[in-house]
Amino acid sequence: MAYDLTERLVIGLASSALFDLEESDKIFREKGDKEYRKFQRHKENEPLKEGVAFPFIKRLLSLNVLSPSPNNPLVEVILLSRNDPDTGLRVMKSIEHHNLNMTRAVFLQGSSPLKYIPAFDIELFLSANPSDVTQAINAGYPAGRVIKGNITDNPTDLELRIAFDFDGVIVDDESESIYQTTRNLDDFHNNERIKKNILHNPGPLNKFIRRLAEIQKLEHKKIEQDPTYKSILKTAIVTARNAPSHERAIYTLRDLGIEINEAFFLGGIEKNKVLEIMKPHIFFDDQESHLEKPSKILPSVHIPFGVTNKK
Repeated sequence: MAYDLTERLVIGLASSALFDLEESDKIFREKGDKEYRKFQRHKENEPLKEGVAFPFIKRLLSLNVLSPSPNNPLVEVILLSRNDPDTGLRVMKSIEHHNLNMTRAVFLQGSSPLKYIPAFDIELFLSANPSDVTQAINAGYPAGRVIKGNITDNPTDLELRIAFDFDGVIVDDESESIYQTTRNLDDFHNNERIKKNILHNPGPLNKFIRRLAEIQKLEHKKIEQDPTYKSILKTAIVTARNAPSHERAIYTLRDLGIEINEAFFLGGIEKNKVLEIMKPHIFFDDQESHLEKPSKILPSVHIPFGVTNKK
């Protein structure tokens, strides 16, 4: 019987998001493919250092403890690599060294992973390659560019905190387009007030957050069965919206069945001030300007979707 991915949360992950490949990439850029291959073979048994998305992936995989069977995980993370199998062996050995339960991989020898995203029912594709991510978003796939930053992880912190912007991430950019067109906040708020009972259309990470909501329900069930169990997953919305535009957002989240643990309707207050305190293990936003400061201290992902990313 074929292994079914449709009932799981599936993440497609480039090695550039999971590990620090700065040294390897420098060899490739400066010395070419031949020297790169020699370098990777020479370093084959030297584990790669943790990359920006590593803390997020490690904790996401820990949610598989909620599955009744280790052979039927809730979360599946699949490596989608531009390496070939030979040079990619170091990545696989590094995955094993770091005790990440990732057994499935695709090696494409320099080709884009775009066309294989639907083959694996991927609900989020993460890469540090801006071209791959933009192509995926333009093709209608959920994808984000992991931004390089000086990230440190606290291994004693077992929670998984995921923070999302709202417009252009969870929902589409219909409302954001009004503001970007008129540059008038009153127009934006009036639109949201008039449409407060009309749900937003889905954005690029809509399916991803729906799947997280299903896992939250399993955690609630686990707590009912075992009061000593502590929830792993915490979600937050950090948005520039404020009253009165908060109402439509809440109705939309409610309809999606998403339980948001924390919501910040900031009305223009700098997001970084909140994120520094929250310390999410990953933060998704569609505007690069909102990620400039956070990305220096916490794992940040740019979603190049919608009107704010059109040039």
